[in-house]
Amino acid sequence: MFWKKLRKEERRAKIQKALAENINFVNDVSLGYPASKLDGKVFYDAEFLKEAPVLQTFVANPNHIGCHTLGESESAFSGTHELEREVLNVLAVDVFKAQPDSFDGYISPGGTEANIQAIWMYRNFFLYKRDAKPEEIVIIASEDTHYSIPKAANLLNLDWLKIPVHFENRAIDLIALDEIVLNAKTLDKKYFIVVSNMGTTMFGSVDNPDNYTTVLEKYNLEYKIHIDGAYGGFVYPFSNENSTINFSNPKISSITIDAHKMLQAPYGTGIFICRKGLIENVLTQEAQYVEGMDLTLCGSRSGANAIAVWMILFSYGPHKWFEKISVLQMRTQFLCNELDQLNIKYFREPFMNIVTIHAEFIPKEIAEKYHLVPETHNRKNNWYKIVLMNHVEVEHLTIFISELKQAVYA
Repeated sequence: MFWKKLRKEERRAKIQKALAENINFVNDVSLGYPASKLDGKVFYDAEFLKEAPVLQTFVANPNHIGCHTLGESESAFSGTHELEREVLNVLAVDVFKAQPDSFDGYISPGGTEANIQAIWMYRNFFLYKRDAKPEEIVIIASEDTHYSIPKAANLLNLDWLKIPVHFENRAIDLIALDEIVLNAKTLDKKYFIVVSNMGTTMFGSVDNPDNYTTVLEKYNLEYKIHIDGAYGGFVYPFSNENSTINFSNPKISSITIDAHKMLQAPYGTGIFICRKGLIENVLTQEAQYVEGMDLTLCGSRSGANAIAVWMILFSYGPHKWFEKISVLQMRTQFLCNELDQLNIKYFREPFMNIVTIHAEFIPKEIAEKYHLVPETHNRKNNWYKIVLMNHVEVEHLTIFISELKQAVYA
């Protein structure tokens, strides 16, 4: 509905039009903003910027404070705010199956903040709308969940119920899940903030959110489900076209995606999307001087990151992006086939491009040479992961496998 491929001239014209609708700190008289374009002695308006609209936006320095899908926003930056809304329409509606105008969201400084934003929002929802006591609210997520979840638990003073997973297939232990939820209920936990993973950081494993809802509904417990798709959000919906881990599932209320991973946007670029009627729970009433006020954890944020995401999405279009993910899936399968021939044990989520290998099969010198990431740096390591990013070619994998084969046979 919203996502299409635009020609280079069309992309450049849209960004220049957006910048023209923003305040121009060079030519416009603006006395009240504690901001300006980037320092001209360092970030000067070079001629080549006309052909580099993302860098042009970076120098113009638009502020995207607030949430531009709800109410008013800072009118001084209305042009680039509109492009951020276009990005959110593409992701919420075309990728994650939301109905138009049924969601709120923003380009965050990363997936960690977006996950904390979700948990903060749900905590306040239960406090304000259900008159819950803080000690009655609990976070529930698997042991493979990203460290932003225990960070959120610490910041928001909430308990985190860590659900064990099976070692080989990284699937949630359903018996343990039932026992942990039942025990929490006996301890007067009434409201559950569920974080279900769409691609864990170490394994790329994907949780089935129905596992959580089945148990929570069995015990008549209220919950909200957040999908942490920080890694998998730009992979899984394209590799698994039958996925229902999206807003077509009425039990899913929010999703996090990172653009600085698979999308190759600059670091510090995440995305938070939630259903309408939720983000108001984190409205900061004290931000009276902000037009539209603020509903985000970070406050001020760079509009250049939003424009970078817009530029990437509209450079590819949906079909080229699907093609890119398909190529990465084929390379991932190539690696798995080679490991199978060597009888090397590994885990791979079928629709993801991460392969996590048993550490016993990887000599330390090979792990260090190829920058393989261990599960842990602080104790005995059980796994090393390989991420099939865009720069990882089959020839790189062939060289790696050749050296690994020599080590195995030795």
